[in-house]
Amino acid sequence: MSSPAPRVGVTVASPRFARPAALVGRNLMVQKAVPYVWATGLVEPVFYLLSIGVGIGHLVGKMPGPNGAEVPYAAFVAPALLASSAMNGAVYECTTNIFDKLHWAKIYRGVVATPLTPRDIAVAEVASAVVRSALYSAAFLVAMAVLSGTRSPWALLALPCAVLVGLAFAACGFMSACYMRSWTDFDKVMLVQMPLFLFSATFYPLSVFPRWLQLLVEAAPLYQGVAACRELCLGQPSWDIIGHLAYLAALAGAAMAISTRRATKLLTP
Repeated sequence: MSSPAPRVGVTVASPRFARPAALVGRNLMVQKAVPYVWATGLVEPVFYLLSIGVGIGHLVGKMPGPNGAEVPYAAFVAPALLASSAMNGAVYECTTNIFDKLHWAKIYRGVVATPLTPRDIAVAEVASAVVRSALYSAAFLVAMAVLSGTRSPWALLALPCAVLVGLAFAACGFMSACYMRSWTDFDKVMLVQMPLFLFSATFYPLSVFPRWLQLLVEAAPLYQGVAACRELCLGQPSWDIIGHLAYLAALAGAAMAISTRRATKLLTP
């Protein structure tokens, strides 16, 4: 009697990337069923750009750019909102969703019964968040070109820069979710996320802060993304971008290492 045909799917012999890719595909199928969840993240930064960048920009006038030359306020704020939208999309995807799957729906208990490992879960969930963050960033970059005007072809490189911002915050979000014990812990996420959004030179230049506060802002991860995106979008790139991107890459790597270790501890019987 002939053996049944093998099922199409992930097997133990699959390449390492194929196992996380299967879970990424599952996540994208679920997201397609609730498109309004994605839509909120797409329109929120555009509203910020219209109300603050364009609206208040008429009252503020011009702001100093990275090289000191003055630029319209909308052009100054837009790159920062690009980095912020990447952060928000990644954090939203990798905090509440992960906590629910881990502690309430307990989806991961079923996942680890397949060939997927806790490491595969961490990689897949962070990759799913990066996809969502990249979608937000691409849509916002188009809105920037229409509403605030991009200053240079260098602005195209702001998209991979924003994706790196999303990667760093997705890894940190997954790591945070693995250590949360209840839904009230999400207040701590907002306690970190909101100051990052407001004080990472998003709406005004770093020079308005006293020197001690400037040092704190410069150490913040979102500031690294804001500074890099602003230089690229305004067509004023400098060698500092390498430092900004290296910071974000190192943060992503460290957070992924901790996330994998913690997920393995939580999901190993």
